[in-house]
Amino acid sequence: MILTALNQYYDRLADSPDPDTGMLVVPPFGFSEEKISYILVISKEGDIIDVVPNTETIGNRTRAKSMFVPASFKRSGQYTEKAFNSGKENAFFLWDKTAYSLGIDVNEDKKSENSWVESPITFKSFKRYHLNKLENINDEGLQAFLLFLEKWHPSHFDRGLNKPDILGTNIAFQLDGDRCYMHERPAAKKLWSQLLEEPTGSAESNCLVTGERGNIARLHPAIKGVTGGQTSGVSIVSFKPDSFKSYGKEQGENAPVSELAAFKYTTVLNYLLNRDNKHCLSVGDASAVFWAVAKDKKQAQKAENLFEQIVNPSDDTEAAQFNPLIEQISKGRPLQKVAPDIDLDTRFYLLGLAPNASRLSIRYWLDTNFGELAQRMAEHFTDLSLDPLPWKKPPSIWRLLIELVPYRSGQKSNSKEIPPHLAGEMMRSILTGDRYPHSLLAQLVLRVRTDGNISSLRVAMIKAVLYRDYRKNPIIKEEAPMSLDEDNNSDAYQLGRLFAVLERIQKVALEKYDSESGESKKINSTITDRYFGSASTVPYSVF
Repeated sequence: MILTALNQYYDRLADSPDPDTGMLVVPPFGFSEEKISYILVISKEGDIIDVVPNTETIGNRTRAKSMFVPASFKRSGQYTEKAFNSGKENAFFLWDKTAYSLGIDVNEDKKSENSWVESPITFKSFKRYHLNKLENINDEGLQAFLLFLEKWHPSHFDRGLNKPDILGTNIAFQLDGDRCYMHERPAAKKLWSQLLEEPTGSAESNCLVTGERGNIARLHPAIKGVTGGQTSGVSIVSFKPDSFKSYGKEQGENAPVSELAAFKYTTVLNYLLNRDNKHCLSVGDASAVFWAVAKDKKQAQKAENLFEQIVNPSDDTEAAQFNPLIEQISKGRPLQKVAPDIDLDTRFYLLGLAPNASRLSIRYWLDTNFGELAQRMAEHFTDLSLDPLPWKKPPSIWRLLIELVPYRSGQKSNSKEIPPHLAGEMMRSILTGDRYPHSLLAQLVLRVRTDGNISSLRVAMIKAVLYRDYRKNPIIKEEAPMSLDEDNNSDAYQLGRLFAVLERIQKVALEKYDSESGESKKINSTITDRYFGSASTVPYSVF
């Protein structure tokens, strides 16, 4: 179901080029979007003429630009001379890391004065692969590229090319005088399409995603951009140990997904995980990707922007326009009344991914319409509500999760201390309308007892857990109140009120005002700090 929805979204994106540039937003089959740091400009004679940085500046940070290039693939382990002699090719087509494309890599030996080291075996693989594929191609640019491979040796790196920033980065090539890159030349495109059609030796079967018959992907392309995941990429579908195999089938044959379907779902996931595309949020240890599908592309974008602002508010001008709308939703007003221009039938998808070594675990998956999603968010704010409201503007999910972190006076809360399992469970409860996890209540009470910080949002979250339990369970008779109930004559309730009054008297009596600093000198501990635990279990004896 998840892979099917991702495949369908890829098809929508592939059919909808960027309206501003007219360019495709996702690469076509056989290509991948990669960070290319440098372009090597070569002459017709195969000599390096220039090394052009392919970078952009975002704020104070400079980074490599993305480019559609012939698809990469997973390279496991170190490429050795034994693998080279066996005929195994490990190079990418007309681009690669410097270890392959130039035969030079970062020197990991910190004692050495030299910042780079030769990598001759990987360069030999790159060279042999292209000599075999390009030798019969009558194209000026590709022939110049072959001349470059014949002339180049890793030891030439010191001859004017030695740039420390180039080591370990991805390199593409360009013929001097061309406006396109080497892999974009018509002859290169034609050859690459022919190479894609060559038999891969993979089994043929019915695809579990599309239902169509085709070649089954043994290894699925890598998924990159998941917070905490390996930089080389991780997988949703993979089979490595023998215990995962069934009926003697190898790797991807155990869950047959066609090469085309595997390409589509991984490509669109990489697109969604790219923070520049504004389809990904970090919630706890999970990376949550979301997308909307509507008849009108603008309708889908409105729904996506509103959801992003609810979960993770920002202060930029474009996002701030949704703040009044979110305030109305938080007060329980129906979406169709406060935002009639948003189609309630807009389909909305949300996928929470968390790293687990080299694989991904699915934290939550939501397939609903935006009307239902807005209703779930309204219920969430209603459950949190107190009288008076404990917030100036509706709190984001991230702001609530921070309340689960130990409070340290004068220090900023560390988001890394958010319990990862609670972040996923809480997000799932909000989006589906199910009960909040009871471990959330236990964590909040523990935090209050240990650090003594009874913040308004912590109280609101405790109330929300109890109130939602009341709504979901008809057996529970007592409703969690939103404010002080002066008519409640319960002994426990009256004792709780008395306890609060006594603590307030203690604070007023013992806290002193320092006229020089303008601050109140707080007492180290109150009766709440000393007796709260026992008063919660045996209130009669304590009082």
